[in-house]
Amino acid sequence: MNRPPPYFPQNQLSPPDENRYKKFKLVVGGLAFLLVLILVGLGFGVYYLISWMMSG
Repeated sequence: MNRPPPYFPQNQLSPPDENRYKKFKLVVGGLAFLLVLILVGLGFGVYYLISWMMSG
């Protein structure tokens, strides 16, 4: 009972493409980097907005 389900392909017709995995890793890494940059930017923006409102 430790078998994968029958619809899961056991072997691929084409050998796995290494470049595809590298591109996928680069895309995911770039998206994560952009997300972190956006979050940091939002954090700074909210911080400066609040400090500007408090000082005024």
